[in-house]
Amino acid sequence: MPKTTPFTKVKSGYERTGIRFRCSLQNTILDVLRARPGWTEVTTEGGAWDIYWADVWWMREIFDRAYLEDQMRLNHFRNHFELTRKNLMVKNLKRLRRSLEREAGKAEAQKCDFFPSTYELPSEYHIFVDEFRRCPGTIWIMKPIAKSQGKGIFLFRKLKDITDWKRGVEYQPPIQSVGDGAPQQIETYVVQRYIENPYLIGGRKFDIRVYVLVTSYSPLKAWLYRAGFARFANTRYSLDSIDDNYVHLTNVAIQKTAPDYDPEKGCKWSTQQLRQYLTAKHGQTAVKALFQQMTNIFVLSLQSCQRVIINDKHCFELYGYDILIDSNLKPWLIEINASPSLTASSKEDYELKFGLLNDVLNVLDLENKLSGKEKRIGLFDLMWDNGPVVGAEGKLEETVVPYTSSTDSMLGCVNDRMDNLRHTYETANALKKVT
Repeated sequence: MPKTTPFTKVKSGYERTGIRFRCSLQNTILDVLRARPGWTEVTTEGGAWDIYWADVWWMREIFDRAYLEDQMRLNHFRNHFELTRKNLMVKNLKRLRRSLEREAGKAEAQKCDFFPSTYELPSEYHIFVDEFRRCPGTIWIMKPIAKSQGKGIFLFRKLKDITDWKRGVEYQPPIQSVGDGAPQQIETYVVQRYIENPYLIGGRKFDIRVYVLVTSYSPLKAWLYRAGFARFANTRYSLDSIDDNYVHLTNVAIQKTAPDYDPEKGCKWSTQQLRQYLTAKHGQTAVKALFQQMTNIFVLSLQSCQRVIINDKHCFELYGYDILIDSNLKPWLIEINASPSLTASSKEDYELKFGLLNDVLNVLDLENKLSGKEKRIGLFDLMWDNGPVVGAEGKLEETVVPYTSSTDSMLGCVNDRMDNLRHTYETANALKKVT
């Protein structure tokens, strides 16, 4: 593998040229990488590359044995699952809440009350049963910790439903793995209190997919993408039938199998449409507060695992956050995805993800075109940079605490991505000339 990467001298300094990439996925990200001017695809195993959009298998099996040169970039941190596996996410959030209470008091710790009561099963089964009996009639939701697209999820009201599940787990013989013959662990689930009063639009439940890019955990540096989408259930919301996944689960993989699903219309709104709707219904002040609470969720969740994530200068992570809003305009963190779907379900979805992934690469700046001082790149806004980000006035608000973001959330705001990119690169060139 060559020890140097080609650079080209330009008026504003030195820029890298001839970026080499590998990609293990066959969807929008591959289109984006192939469309980057001057980028070359590496298809041979062992070929030299500068960025590798790898699957989680590669990180698990190959990363620890791989030699990485300074310029190489990978799309996952080594133990990204600390935030994206449902049981570990809750474990880290609970630890952060305890830490905040010790350091800053109960009022500050309450900022972490954005995830439902959650227990890991089978290990916390008896603790859960105690909670269940204290809250008769409550609906709970069961989720396998490491599956996506709504697989294995079910709702229940009666303890009998969970005891039947537990009995089946306890007496099921271990399944032999295909590889080394060692028995697989019994699959772990989490059980959460179900949010029974979701905010409804047109009588339908929805959640919001938000994209957050982390380029470093030590120090923590995170970007929030302005564009995203709300995913709607195909069937009107009701608690009369908790077995109907078309009512309660908003995953596109589930909704598109509904008998009356319309692939032309889909079940999505842009985040911009959602923000406009909520503003018309509730006013700018209430919606501004709602989206600021969502931004604080992103920051606090990243802080919850900051000390346990294995930071590596070669790694970055694009997270897909799923947020549910209840009828009181309170946001709830449902889950975080380390590999958010990059396969488009419509033309609009493809355009959103194509722009998103291009902006991820723009933030990474493999070509060395930026100054490093940017606070917005494309539709990414710098949300956290080893502390609250300084606002447009050049100072922090007096009410800001060191655990949350100081700037107003621009999620869902009107914007022009290409105009911003042109301005960003023009400003970066001017700064380089000065320095």
